[in-house]
Amino acid sequence: MTAEYDPGMIEVEIEDALPTPLFLAPNEREVQYERRQCRDEGKDISGMEERFDELLDAESVSQAELHDLLDDTRDLPIRTDYEYEEPSDLAGIRDARPEGPRRLGDGFDDLDDPYDVIYGGWLGAVAGCFLGKPVQGWSRDKIHKYLKASDQYPLSGYMRSDESLAEEYDIYNTVESSEASESLFVNDVPHMPVDDDIDYVAVGLGILNEHGFDFEPVDVANYWLQNLPAFNTYTAERIAYRNFMNLVTPPESASLRNPYREHVGALIRADMWAYVALGDPEQAAEYAWRDASVSHVKNGIYGEMFAAAMMAAAPFESDPRRLLEVGLSEVPEHCRLADAVTEVIEWYEDGLDYEAAVERIHDRWDESNQFDWVHTISNAEVLAVGLLWGEGDFGDSLSLAVMAGFDTDSHGATLGSVLGLFHGAEALPEDWVEPLNDTVETSLVSYQRQRISDLAEETLELAREASE
Repeated sequence: MTAEYDPGMIEVEIEDALPTPLFLAPNEREVQYERRQCRDEGKDISGMEERFDELLDAESVSQAELHDLLDDTRDLPIRTDYEYEEPSDLAGIRDARPEGPRRLGDGFDDLDDPYDVIYGGWLGAVAGCFLGKPVQGWSRDKIHKYLKASDQYPLSGYMRSDESLAEEYDIYNTVESSEASESLFVNDVPHMPVDDDIDYVAVGLGILNEHGFDFEPVDVANYWLQNLPAFNTYTAERIAYRNFMNLVTPPESASLRNPYREHVGALIRADMWAYVALGDPEQAAEYAWRDASVSHVKNGIYGEMFAAAMMAAAPFESDPRRLLEVGLSEVPEHCRLADAVTEVIEWYEDGLDYEAAVERIHDRWDESNQFDWVHTISNAEVLAVGLLWGEGDFGDSLSLAVMAGFDTDSHGATLGSVLGLFHGAEALPEDWVEPLNDTVETSLVSYQRQRISDLAEETLELAREASE
């Protein structure tokens, strides 16, 4: 993939051939998202406000009008009064970050049982995703009502389906399909089913096996095209995928016509980069940047770097708050993500109770709006609440995060990975491990149904190689 960006190359759109509600479509939603995204990242859209208004007031928006708008917002200047410093390039990010540990001891060589740590990370990621998957797309209110109606409140383990409530709660329909599907509750499936959050852990494994530790963003793009089905990508990833197919290479693939460029999709891809850089948050964050920059900018990138740094530190830190601080040490000190997570830490230190903390997040973010529901920052705040108010306990932390709502399988998987690395596989409660049956399915050609323990063994070999 060496072609330079040529606007003429983008005239044939993938969504024309493969229609689905999750493709970027020329409609009011994308216009609204782009306006919101530009405002959030400090772009000066004062000269385009009237144009936004006209498109939003129009009965319909043509694809050409939408594309013209998205193209024209790409190079808008940042307002002079914008309070944040948010570069997307690695050098700029490193220059803007606070002091940090960068490395913890001798990293991998300090681990008594590195397999137990890595297997714990894999199990935790799968468990957290499995917990949140059945209620992905549900509001916090609906989650709570279902848990109470099925006598499972407060949440303390995997949710079970209740046939008497199936129609009322529409539990045989998922956010991923408008058609009836099999239940995704723990009592209805024998192991972790396909989910994009776990797909990307396997994607990271495949990239390292194929391209080694010197992989570049373009290698990520090529691996996706060869191994990751387009229909198992969403929001920013699907836009980036479309751009790859039109020969738009990173980093332009992240910003071209992509209103989702700060959504949570990169944060959920952090795991593998930490598994092979345990004790080295800086290196884990660099790997994460190479991955995130194909589809995201600014806080979208920072989310993955933050999560990867936390995970890399997890086996070496005993304080959940310290893990969050290590994560933040690898992203710009004055960015929206850092401000938001730091504020959650302050709530905890001030003695705010869990429900009040979650309410504050919901006051700030409207989970009924997809932009807010799958944003990096809203889900990072939920992850931080789960980790802090759950005091690092595996089950409590995951349960508190998922009960808070938003993108439950995504922040559940990321938090589960942190907690699994934090505790190690042997220390994870059996009632969280046994239902997984050591089995996971992915949509990747090279990693379909797999034993989780085998994936951990394969990861361990790479981690050993990286440490040499």
